[in-house]
Amino acid sequence: MSLLPTRRRAAAAVLTAALLVPLAACGADDSGTAKGRDRGTADGSGSDPGAPQADLTVLAASSLTDVFKEAGAAYEAKNPGTRVTFSFAGSQELAAQVKQGAPADALVTADTTTMDGLSADTGKPTVIAKNRLVIAVGEGNPEKVENIEDLADPKLKVVLAAPEVPVGRYGEQVLDAQRIEVKPVSQEPNVRAVLSKVELGEADAGLVYRTDAATATDRVDAIEIPDAQNAIASYPAATLKASKHGEAATAFVAWLSTPEARKILRGAGFQQP
Repeated sequence: MSLLPTRRRAAAAVLTAALLVPLAACGADDSGTAKGRDRGTADGSGSDPGAPQADLTVLAASSLTDVFKEAGAAYEAKNPGTRVTFSFAGSQELAAQVKQGAPADALVTADTTTMDGLSADTGKPTVIAKNRLVIAVGEGNPEKVENIEDLADPKLKVVLAAPEVPVGRYGEQVLDAQRIEVKPVSQEPNVRAVLSKVELGEADAGLVYRTDAATATDRVDAIEIPDAQNAIASYPAATLKASKHGEAATAFVAWLSTPEARKILRGAGFQQP
């Protein structure tokens, strides 16, 4: 009986095994690379191993413009390979964008009313910060505005946000509670537009969030409104169900409630939830 066929089969088996080893190794490398790409690394680089990497688009209320730029940079530093792009506008404009199917991954509004109206389009919201109103006036307070009652002076050019805008609703709530009638020279689409009118001298006074006035201390002064007369603004954050990066969006929204994020928000003047 010849041993040639047996030797040939053995040689073929050895050759096949030799070919499969590098393929198996490549498969392991690819799997490891994908896992690192999606989950981050745990090599001490500072990234969060539980946060998948992605290019995220976050719709955020105008009053978060400055602080979220800082927060986004901090999140990207913590999660190399992740990029967070913000689109800032009045909360009512953001709601319209969501309903129209604008491509985005998360939403942060300046009130719970707007967020609640989008429950079919969002995950469960979490309040990440709170805020209060102040009266913004020109630097040096040239019109000598002292309190909320002074806004009723017909000689004073007052600008407010439109009533469908969260800060406009809060302002309306404050004025109605004190039975103060104000005839604004204009009603703006977001809080930054109100602040801009005062900065440019196109208005003598306007109701804005405390944090917005704090971004322009060299151009406007802020007149505090007593807590008993004020309104508290809540900022809920939620993922969008239409997001193509669900896990990454969830990780970012969760991060907004971490001590690191809260420290950034607190530094900008926001209150804890």
